[in-house]
Amino acid sequence: MITNAAEIELESTYEIESLSEGSLHQKLSEMGCIPGTEIEKLFTAPGGDPVAYRIDSYILGLRLAEASQIMVKRVK
Repeated sequence: MITNAAEIELESTYEIESLSEGSLHQKLSEMGCIPGTEIEKLFTAPGGDPVAYRIDSYILGLRLAEASQIMVKRVK
């Protein structure tokens, strides 16, 4: 099932399927959010936003609005 990164479960591994077209597409691509890359939600800020993700081998903090632009599918 494909969902977006803002909705994924903690400490479960997903794979990036695609990025939504729009103003953040280029920015997310430059930060390593490319199809085929593994992504995992590590933890959230106390208020729920931003969220820390492990993307490939590094940690990236994203706002929920940014993470919702990343389409993912669960792999593990």
